[in-house]
Amino acid sequence: MIFRYKGIDKNGKKIKGKLEASSYDEAKKRLALKGVLYKSIKEDSGYFNLNLKKRYKITSRELSQLSNELSIYLKSGITIVNALKILSTQYKNNKKLSLFLSALNELLDEGKTFYQALEEQKIIRLPQFYKQSIKVSEKSGILDEVLLELSRFLKEQERVNRQIQSSLAYPIFILIVSFFMVGFMLSFVVPKITSIFSQMHQKLPFITRVVVNTGDFLGRYGAYLLISLIILVLLWMVAMRYNKTFRYVIHLIMIKIPFFGKLIEKTELARFAYMTSLLLKSGIPIVQVINLSSNILKNSVIKESFLKASALVVEGKKLSQALASTPHPPSQSFIQAVALGEETGEVQKVMQNLSKLYFEENSDKVTILLSLLEPIMMLAVGGIIGFIVAAMLLPIFSMNVGI
Repeated sequence: MIFRYKGIDKNGKKIKGKLEASSYDEAKKRLALKGVLYKSIKEDSGYFNLNLKKRYKITSRELSQLSNELSIYLKSGITIVNALKILSTQYKNNKKLSLFLSALNELLDEGKTFYQALEEQKIIRLPQFYKQSIKVSEKSGILDEVLLELSRFLKEQERVNRQIQSSLAYPIFILIVSFFMVGFMLSFVVPKITSIFSQMHQKLPFITRVVVNTGDFLGRYGAYLLISLIILVLLWMVAMRYNKTFRYVIHLIMIKIPFFGKLIEKTELARFAYMTSLLLKSGIPIVQVINLSSNILKNSVIKESFLKASALVVEGKKLSQALASTPHPPSQSFIQAVALGEETGEVQKVMQNLSKLYFEENSDKVTILLSLLEPIMMLAVGGIIGFIVAAMLLPIFSMNVGI
């Protein structure tokens, strides 16, 4: 729970703020540990509690920046406690991060480790792989290095997502505008022109009749089609989120699509390889590494393959052999690279190189695909509008010829 408080700090200054605690009594104890003489404490209700997940969701960019700054402070010889206090001051104007860092500071003051503080705080949800990496690296004494690697990974993921979003923005804008433009022509412009032909009892060419009938259909049932489309989209979203079988089938179809399937597979393998490399570097056992790395995968088919492989590794099989025996194994080149790493004892380095290779390959493919998408869409939209215009002009030409 989140509590609001007002009081006086140990320097005699009036202060107010928020803190996280499991109960009212715990909130009072935490204020006493901070040296705060409180005047009032009450639970923060309303908007915050109703929208906790939405309001306090940390982005990859924010988590990357925090991890990078923590790594820099730790490399400079500053303790984790002091580093978090510095960051609390730095982010005092950011309510979300300020509350998050304040909760971590309070838990560390109680004697918790950094991992325990991350695990017990309830302000934001952190990825499981992130917390497990912190847990092992903290025990191994390489927290600063792992934080830096986590920062790079999160930053790379954010960069790829931004690149795709920015590249898709213009094509999507064109698609939306062209949709409304074609709809306007079929619903309003075409009926007015065809009414003239009807009055003259002019026999219409085939393509003109197709356009006219399409316009009539949209005019009569357009609203129903729009409502049906919205319902289908909502049903799709619900099924993809809650129905595992449906999601698995869709993901299986996606990786079977030519070109796009390979693109999806290499993206997932790149993310898995990078995280595996990072976790192995932190000293986490291979079985736990596979399970944690699988949690960041979005494709259910590929994720299930790695989870099944993890179970086989527990039974004594090598990872490469386990992956090859799954119903939907990853690419043969990936399995061979893993096998080579197992033979030489350099799985961590092989995974690191694989992630770099796949990221670069996919980046080039995505760049080419997005550069081709815009002119393709322009040609498609232009072709549709040209077809409608031609359908309207053909009867006019026929009239002129008849004259």
